[in-house]
Amino acid sequence: MIFELNEEQKLVQETARQFAADDIAPTLEEEEKNQEFRTERVRRMGELGFFSCALPEELGGSGMGFFESVLMAEQIAKVSASWRLPFNMQNLGPAVTVAKFGTEEQKKKYIPGWVDGTQIGFFAMTEPDSGSDVASMKTVAHDRGDHYELHGTKIWASNAAQGDAGLLYVSTDPEKKHKGMTAFILEPKKLENFSARNIETKLGLHCAPTGELVFSGTKIPKDSVLGEPGQGFKICMWQLNNTRLGCAAGALGVAGGALELAINYANERIQFGKPISKHQMIQAQIAEMVVEHEAARLLVYRAAWLKDNGKPNQYETSIAKYHASETAVHAANECMKIFGSYGFSSEYPAERFYRDAKSLQIVEGTSNVQKLIISGIACGHAPNR
Repeated sequence: MIFELNEEQKLVQETARQFAADDIAPTLEEEEKNQEFRTERVRRMGELGFFSCALPEELGGSGMGFFESVLMAEQIAKVSASWRLPFNMQNLGPAVTVAKFGTEEQKKKYIPGWVDGTQIGFFAMTEPDSGSDVASMKTVAHDRGDHYELHGTKIWASNAAQGDAGLLYVSTDPEKKHKGMTAFILEPKKLENFSARNIETKLGLHCAPTGELVFSGTKIPKDSVLGEPGQGFKICMWQLNNTRLGCAAGALGVAGGALELAINYANERIQFGKPISKHQMIQAQIAEMVVEHEAARLLVYRAAWLKDNGKPNQYETSIAKYHASETAVHAANECMKIFGSYGFSSEYPAERFYRDAKSLQIVEGTSNVQKLIISGIACGHAPNR
């Protein structure tokens, strides 16, 4: 096993780290207060090649793989978990999925805009009564001959009100349940009988807009179908196994950011005549954070390596996502405790790490869903794909 990054990977990592420090960090506090999402930053990220991984070069791909995407997302999340989201919304979600299942026309029409950041991406699965149980969704697309007609509501979709083009998963044959799901490519700003609104009551991720999509007899063309009618569940699960890795990378970044913050503060804070980093209880907390973070790093990097080498990875990806998200929450919690009363103040980043980390136990399959996947494959009830 080789644990050393090559020179290109080190450059990718450093580019993302520098971008986070120079472009995000200086204005992040203000943006957090205003729950501000800057589309021009998405374009700058696109210009730097952040969304070009795991894609063919003729569609804007850089020749890099999932591993490089993980390296970049990790560095961004160390500064802001919100700004890790575009890696999924632009690249690991819509672009990579359309590259796999789309027609040549769909690939050429949509992927370049997602890659260069000029087209804000999204994907919509969750409904008010359908979360982990994806196959129970009620939003339906009726076949009207020359078009489909959408009825229903999607919720908790990142970039719902901002998206230019993205993926929508709905039922086209409710009687067939998961076998009746179909994936569509949607351009919301071109639709009628449709509305979108932001959800502004979130605990964290204040710079990553999340919203609701409402379809009231919305017409979409037949060529909006991604893959074939009835393939939606298969496509959805395939996509989730990729965006799940993006979440794991984000969790790795959050854990690393909280760890660095805690260590820096512990070395500066003087109590009982010495830095608190020299008190054994603080040392014990930091040691736990370090070990969990290093373990999460190896798990996340392994999952990315497996994807890049075309090997089965659903098992390893779920392990990585589960462990990294739990690690992020624990690291953020310990960081707040090390900060003491200052950790409870919004003047310091500790409380933001704590709020943002909780989302990682939920998105792209909750921690409980990851346990089901892991145990199912471990016990031989399902294959590792």
